[in-house]
Amino acid sequence: MRPFLYQKATDPGMAVQALGAAAAANDPLTRATAQPLAGGTTLIDLMKLDVMRPAAIVDINPLARGWSAIETGENLRLGALARMSDVAAHDEMQRNYPVIANSLKLAASAQLRNMATLGGNVMQRTRCSYFRDVSYENCNKRNPGSGCAAMDGVNRMHAVLGTSDQCIATYPGDFAQALIALDAMLEITGVSGTRNMPFAELHKAPGNTPDIETTLRPGELISAFVIRGRWPRSVYLKARDRQSYEFALSSAAIALDVQDGTIRDARIALGGVATVPWRAREAEALLKGQKFDDGLAQRVADAAFADARGRRHNGFKIALGKRVVARALQQAVTMEI
Repeated sequence: MRPFLYQKATDPGMAVQALGAAAAANDPLTRATAQPLAGGTTLIDLMKLDVMRPAAIVDINPLARGWSAIETGENLRLGALARMSDVAAHDEMQRNYPVIANSLKLAASAQLRNMATLGGNVMQRTRCSYFRDVSYENCNKRNPGSGCAAMDGVNRMHAVLGTSDQCIATYPGDFAQALIALDAMLEITGVSGTRNMPFAELHKAPGNTPDIETTLRPGELISAFVIRGRWPRSVYLKARDRQSYEFALSSAAIALDVQDGTIRDARIALGGVATVPWRAREAEALLKGQKFDDGLAQRVADAAFADARGRRHNGFKIALGKRVVARALQQAVTMEI
């Protein structure tokens, strides 16, 4: 066990000040970081594996009273400390945001969903085995500049979209795909107050700096997610190796606005296949103003993976991903609302 400073935050101001102060004192040579603790379902694992070595942990669970509310109406506001299971079971989610409810229900196990928070879920780190095993030195996420063992290694679970010459690790979450498809906004709390940012701007593609995964500033915390309007015609489809507690090989979050058989608006996000939550905007454009049929579904699926690059073990994800997109579109168009 590596030593760390534990602090319990009693209010948002104390939380961001403690995280900011600890972040300023970090030692990059030891990968020491200041980390918030909510459900701890990812952080504790990575600490046990010695992948993350926080110099300080700030317990933010006392903030749950103000940061766990589910507010519905014309718009939806989800507190970042709401538990995944509570949001998935909420009547409004199942009625007007099924893509959110299903993305949460299909994630992790029931026990983990009872502990994990929405904010922590979108910040989870990759499941790349080379990242999570410190016996491999060459991981650019863990040791910048050391190389990427997955490039020529066992890369069946790795990304085919958004990759770079430095990293092909897959973003592992499900909920994030629903958020990016619905153009969610973030409320972010920091030492300077609260700011708003599109969720689509949170995660950074690896490029030349795979170790920098988000655009959050030191000490900042996600406090809420906001989604404008309602999306009752929406689905989340996930293909995986088994039906219980498994990460996606390929997934699709689809939201449609259909009037008199014509698709007026379409949202498509892909999971399990990209380095970050992935919005397929070129594919969406093919749907707008069209009547749905199988041929259109195939063209949309092809467009979603037009820039995909497979490797030795993960090339199958391209064909699988196209089938997942086409099937999810069919489900969204034909669902009863």
